Amino acid sequence: MEKPITLPGLLFKHYKDLGLSDMQFLILIHIRQFHQEGNQFPTPSDLIARMTNTEQECTQQLKQLLTNRFIEIVEVKGTNEKISEVISIDPLFEKLHMYLNEQSQEKGQDHQKMEEGKLFQRFEEEFARPLSPMEMEMVSMWLDDDQHESHIIEAALREAVVSSRMNFRYIDRILFDWKKNGVKTIEQAKAHGEKVRSHQQTSQRYQRKESTVPKKRHPGYNWLEGDDN
Repeated sequence: MEKPITLPGLLFKHYKDLGLSDMQFLILIHIRQFHQEGNQFPTPSDLIARMTNTEQECTQQLKQLLTNRFIEIVEVKGTNEKISEVISIDPLFEKLHMYLNEQSQEKGQDHQKMEEGKLFQRFEEEFARPLSPMEMEMVSMWLDDDQHESHIIEAALREAVVSSRMNFRYIDRILFDWKKNGVKTIEQAKAHGEKVRSHQQTSQRYQRKESTVPKKRHPGYNWLEGDDN
Protein backbone atom coordinates (compact mmCIF):
# COMPACT_ATOMS: atom_id res chain seq x y z
CA MET A 1 0.00 0.00 0.00
CA GLU A 2 1.39 3.37 -1.02
CA LYS A 3 1.97 6.09 1.55
CA PRO A 4 -0.56 8.94 1.41
CA ILE A 5 0.78 12.27 0.24
CA THR A 6 1.58 14.56 3.16
CA LEU A 7 1.15 18.32 2.94
CA PRO A 8 0.09 20.84 5.61
CA GLY A 9 -3.60 21.59 5.56
CA LEU A 10 -2.79 25.32 5.82
CA LEU A 11 -1.06 25.06 2.45
CA PHE A 12 -4.31 24.03 0.79
CA LYS A 13 -6.08 26.95 2.49
CA HIS A 14 -3.52 29.60 1.57
CA TYR A 15 -1.73 28.58 -1.65
CA LYS A 16 -3.78 31.18 -3.55
CA ASP A 17 -2.72 33.85 -1.02
CA LEU A 18 0.91 32.88 -1.66
CA GLY A 19 0.46 33.71 -5.36
CA LEU A 20 0.19 30.17 -6.73
CA SER A 21 -2.17 29.22 -9.54
CA ASP A 22 -4.17 26.00 -9.41
CA MET A 23 -1.88 24.41 -12.00
CA GLN A 24 1.28 25.42 -10.14
CA PHE A 25 -0.07 24.03 -6.90
CA LEU A 26 -0.97 20.78 -8.63
CA ILE A 27 2.59 20.51 -10.00
CA LEU A 28 3.95 21.01 -6.48
CA ILE A 29 1.67 18.24 -5.20
CA HIS A 30 2.95 15.92 -7.94
CA ILE A 31 6.58 16.81 -7.10
CA ARG A 32 5.88 15.98 -3.46
CA GLN A 33 4.35 12.65 -4.47
CA PHE A 34 7.33 11.81 -6.70
CA HIS A 35 9.62 12.52 -3.75
CA GLN A 36 7.71 10.07 -1.60
CA GLU A 37 8.05 7.50 -4.39
CA GLY A 38 11.82 8.00 -4.46
CA ASN A 39 12.09 10.22 -7.55
CA GLN A 40 13.82 13.39 -6.30
CA PHE A 41 14.05 15.08 -9.71
CA PRO A 42 10.82 14.55 -11.67
CA THR A 43 11.09 15.91 -15.24
CA PRO A 44 8.33 17.68 -17.17
CA SER A 45 7.79 14.36 -18.98
CA ASP A 46 7.28 12.61 -15.64
CA LEU A 47 4.83 15.26 -14.51
CA ILE A 48 2.64 15.46 -17.64
CA ALA A 49 2.26 11.69 -17.58
CA ARG A 50 -0.07 12.33 -14.63
CA MET A 51 -1.59 15.58 -15.88
CA THR A 52 -3.69 16.82 -18.81
CA ASN A 53 -1.30 19.67 -19.66
CA THR A 54 1.32 19.67 -22.38
CA GLU A 55 5.02 19.35 -21.68
CA GLN A 56 5.56 22.93 -22.86
CA GLU A 57 2.96 24.26 -20.40
CA CYS A 58 4.46 22.21 -17.61
CA THR A 59 7.99 23.43 -18.40
CA GLN A 60 6.79 27.04 -18.40
CA GLN A 61 5.12 26.65 -15.00
CA LEU A 62 8.23 25.01 -13.54
CA LYS A 63 10.30 27.99 -14.69
CA GLN A 64 7.86 30.36 -12.98
CA LEU A 65 8.02 28.32 -9.80
CA LEU A 66 11.82 28.56 -9.89
CA THR A 67 11.77 32.30 -10.65
CA ASN A 68 9.28 33.01 -7.84
CA ARG A 69 11.27 30.71 -5.55
CA PHE A 70 8.61 28.19 -4.70
CA ILE A 71 11.08 25.46 -5.65
CA GLU A 72 14.83 25.29 -6.06
CA ILE A 73 17.30 22.88 -7.59
CA VAL A 74 19.94 21.77 -5.11
CA GLU A 75 22.85 19.37 -5.28
CA VAL A 76 23.04 16.53 -2.78
CA LYS A 77 25.78 14.01 -2.16
CA GLY A 78 24.74 10.37 -2.08
CA THR A 79 26.18 7.49 -0.08
CA ASN A 80 28.67 6.70 -2.86
CA GLU A 81 29.84 10.35 -2.91
CA LYS A 82 27.96 10.84 -6.18
CA ILE A 83 26.42 14.29 -6.52
CA SER A 84 22.88 14.46 -7.89
CA GLU A 85 20.33 17.23 -8.38
CA VAL A 86 17.09 17.40 -6.44
CA ILE A 87 14.00 19.59 -6.88
CA SER A 88 13.39 20.94 -3.39
CA ILE A 89 10.04 22.41 -2.34
CA ASP A 90 11.40 23.68 0.98
CA PRO A 91 11.07 27.30 -0.25
CA LEU A 92 7.32 26.69 -0.53
CA PHE A 93 7.09 25.87 3.17
CA GLU A 94 9.30 28.85 4.03
CA LYS A 95 6.91 31.15 2.15
CA LEU A 96 3.94 29.63 3.96
CA HIS A 97 5.66 30.13 7.33
CA MET A 98 6.46 33.77 6.53
CA TYR A 99 2.93 34.42 5.32
CA LEU A 100 1.37 32.97 8.48
CA ASN A 101 3.74 35.03 10.67
CA GLU A 102 2.79 38.21 8.82
CA GLN A 103 -0.90 37.41 9.20
CA SER A 104 -0.42 36.82 12.91
CA GLN A 105 1.43 40.13 13.32
CA GLU A 106 -1.26 42.03 11.40
CA LYS A 107 -3.96 40.53 13.60
CA GLY A 108 -1.92 41.48 16.65
CA GLN A 109 -1.55 45.06 15.42
CA ASP A 110 -5.27 45.30 14.65
CA HIS A 111 -6.06 44.03 18.14
CA GLN A 112 -3.62 46.52 19.68
CA LYS A 113 -5.19 49.43 17.76
CA MET A 114 -8.65 48.34 18.92
CA GLU A 115 -7.46 48.16 22.55
CA GLU A 116 -5.87 51.61 22.31
CA GLY A 117 -9.09 53.03 20.86
CA LYS A 118 -11.02 51.59 23.80
CA LEU A 119 -8.47 53.13 26.17
CA PHE A 120 -9.03 56.66 24.85
CA GLN A 121 -12.78 56.09 25.06
CA ARG A 122 -12.43 54.94 28.68
CA PHE A 123 -10.56 58.12 29.61
CA GLU A 124 -13.26 60.28 28.05
CA GLU A 125 -15.95 58.35 29.92
CA GLU A 126 -14.23 58.80 33.29
CA PHE A 127 -13.42 62.48 32.69
CA ALA A 128 -16.92 63.01 31.21
CA ARG A 129 -15.49 65.09 28.37
CA PRO A 130 -13.37 64.78 25.23
CA LEU A 131 -9.63 64.69 25.87
CA SER A 132 -7.56 67.70 24.92
CA PRO A 133 -4.78 67.31 22.32
CA MET A 134 -2.18 67.52 25.12
CA GLU A 135 -3.95 64.80 27.12
CA MET A 136 -4.21 62.56 24.05
CA GLU A 137 -0.49 63.09 23.44
CA MET A 138 0.27 62.08 27.03
CA VAL A 139 -1.69 58.83 26.66
CA SER A 140 0.18 58.16 23.40
CA MET A 141 3.49 58.75 25.18
CA TRP A 142 2.53 56.23 27.86
CA LEU A 143 1.86 53.71 25.11
CA ASP A 144 4.71 54.44 22.69
CA ASP A 145 7.55 55.93 24.73
CA ASP A 146 7.04 54.30 28.12
CA GLN A 147 5.81 51.03 26.58
CA HIS A 148 2.94 50.62 29.05
CA GLU A 149 0.26 48.12 28.03
CA SER A 150 -3.27 49.47 27.50
CA HIS A 151 -4.67 47.43 30.41
CA ILE A 152 -2.01 48.82 32.78
CA ILE A 153 -2.85 52.42 31.82
CA GLU A 154 -6.53 51.68 32.34
CA ALA A 155 -5.70 50.19 35.75
CA ALA A 156 -3.85 53.41 36.66
CA LEU A 157 -6.93 55.36 35.59
CA ARG A 158 -9.10 53.23 37.89
CA GLU A 159 -6.61 53.79 40.71
CA ALA A 160 -6.97 57.55 40.21
CA VAL A 161 -10.77 57.23 40.28
CA VAL A 162 -10.65 55.24 43.54
CA SER A 163 -8.30 57.83 45.07
CA SER A 164 -10.54 60.70 43.85
CA ARG A 165 -7.55 62.33 42.17
CA MET A 166 -8.67 62.62 38.58
CA ASN A 167 -5.79 64.33 36.86
CA PHE A 168 -3.19 63.21 34.36
CA ARG A 169 -0.23 64.16 36.54
CA TYR A 170 -1.40 61.77 39.26
CA ILE A 171 -1.94 58.95 36.73
CA ASP A 172 1.53 59.61 35.36
CA ARG A 173 3.00 59.26 38.88
CA ILE A 174 1.14 55.97 39.35
CA LEU A 175 2.54 54.57 36.10
CA PHE A 176 6.03 55.77 36.98
CA ASP A 177 5.80 54.11 40.40
CA TRP A 178 4.49 50.87 38.89
CA LYS A 179 7.25 50.74 36.32
CA LYS A 180 9.87 51.38 39.02
CA ASN A 181 8.43 48.52 41.11
CA GLY A 182 8.06 46.10 38.18
CA VAL A 183 4.25 46.13 38.07
CA LYS A 184 3.18 44.59 34.75
CA THR A 185 -0.13 42.83 35.40
CA ILE A 186 -3.54 43.83 36.74
CA GLU A 187 -3.05 41.54 39.74
CA GLN A 188 0.30 43.15 40.58
CA ALA A 189 -1.24 46.62 40.19
CA LYS A 190 -4.09 45.78 42.60
CA ALA A 191 -1.70 44.31 45.16
CA HIS A 192 0.65 47.30 44.92
CA GLY A 193 -2.25 49.76 45.20
CA GLU A 194 -3.57 48.04 48.33
CA LYS A 195 -0.08 48.06 49.84
CA VAL A 196 0.33 51.80 49.17
CA ARG A 197 -3.11 52.65 50.60
CA SER A 198 -2.45 50.51 53.67
CA HIS A 199 0.85 52.33 54.24
CA GLN A 200 -0.85 55.72 53.83
CA GLN A 201 -3.60 54.82 56.31
CA THR A 202 -1.02 53.64 58.86
CA SER A 203 0.94 56.89 58.46
CA GLN A 204 -2.21 58.98 58.90
CA ARG A 205 -3.20 57.12 62.09
CA TYR A 206 0.29 57.59 63.48
CA GLN A 207 0.23 61.31 62.70
CA ARG A 208 -3.16 61.72 64.39
CA LYS A 209 -1.89 59.87 67.46
CA GLU A 210 1.18 62.10 67.63
CA SER A 211 -0.96 65.23 67.40
CA THR A 212 -3.08 64.19 70.46
CA VAL A 213 -0.07 63.70 72.77
CA PRO A 214 0.63 66.95 74.70
CA LYS A 215 4.11 68.26 74.19
CA LYS A 216 6.25 68.43 77.31
CA ARG A 217 7.64 71.88 78.00
CA HIS A 218 11.28 72.05 78.95
CA PRO A 219 12.41 74.88 81.29
CA GLY A 220 15.19 76.88 79.83
CA TYR A 221 17.41 79.75 80.83
CA ASN A 222 16.32 83.09 79.40
CA TRP A 223 19.60 84.61 78.37
CA LEU A 224 17.88 87.89 77.45
CA GLU A 225 17.02 88.60 81.09
CA GLY A 226 20.48 87.76 82.43
CA ASP A 227 21.30 86.83 86.04
CA ASP A 228 19.56 88.71 88.87
CA ASN A 229 22.22 87.77 91.48
